[in-house]
Amino acid sequence: KQAEKAVHQKKEQSKTKCRKARRRHVNLVVEFNRRQGKNIWLETHIWHAKRFHMVKKWGYCLGDSPTQKCYRACYRAMTNHCLLQDLSYYCCLELTGKENELLKQLARICSTDTGLTFEELCCLSGRFEGSLNLYRADRYPEDMLGPVTFIWKPRDGSENRQLWIWMHPALKQDILRELKAIFQCSEPEEAYIPEPVTTSVQEEKQMDVVLSLGKKRKKEDKEGERAVPVKKIIGDGTRDPFQSYAWISQTTGIVISDKTMEILRYRLIGPLSHSVLTETLKAASLQTV
Repeated sequence: KQAEKAVHQKKEQSKTKCRKARRRHVNLVVEFNRRQGKNIWLETHIWHAKRFHMVKKWGYCLGDSPTQKCYRACYRAMTNHCLLQDLSYYCCLELTGKENELLKQLARICSTDTGLTFEELCCLSGRFEGSLNLYRADRYPEDMLGPVTFIWKPRDGSENRQLWIWMHPALKQDILRELKAIFQCSEPEEAYIPEPVTTSVQEEKQMDVVLSLGKKRKKEDKEGERAVPVKKIIGDGTRDPFQSYAWISQTTGIVISDKTMEILRYRLIGPLSHSVLTETLKAASLQTV
């Protein structure tokens, strides 16, 4: 009886890990993914969470107002220097297909009376970004969907073109439904998943030696196996990072893909924005095979 009593009196082992274990990269990614069950984080979420009051809107966790009095600093940056804003929560829809077919159907949801259209020469070449208001098909000036911005991929000599349309997340479902209707895209396209590259045993050993130089050894788990890296949430958090929402039309061949949170978008404001870009981005050398 005394032995049984001692067994029941033993304290249960604490399930909470120590702070050092919680702060490991793999455990941090698992915790961050768990906290993004309902609201997705932007790439700059950690930076904003330390300096802004966060709000939950449109399925995202966004910075609303700063915790410190930095309005004057932001104003000086906009007027004299450069200010960067993260607009990655804006939704992006990609249209792929023949240029004539794209322009023919897109003309039904916009009008020249409101300004630029998708057929504008400066925008059609892919050099400039355009903005316009979308309406339901053949319903102008009634049933307005909302304002969007768009940019064409420059021509590469083929008939197929790519068009990216950016919109506010509150307008995404209505605009996507209208685009699927005018292009008759109802069947989902099979997403391509790249196969893992196989390497020989010698190459793997050489890679392990190179990666281990100048780095600390990773701690192994209780079973003596390396910790498996956890995938980071991309998109809406319910699909694999290599898959995307895509619909194809069997009659026109147009493909509509949802690239939300797969293409980051930043806005630079200020007179030094161009100089900041030229100092940050370096042109790559073209290599012809």
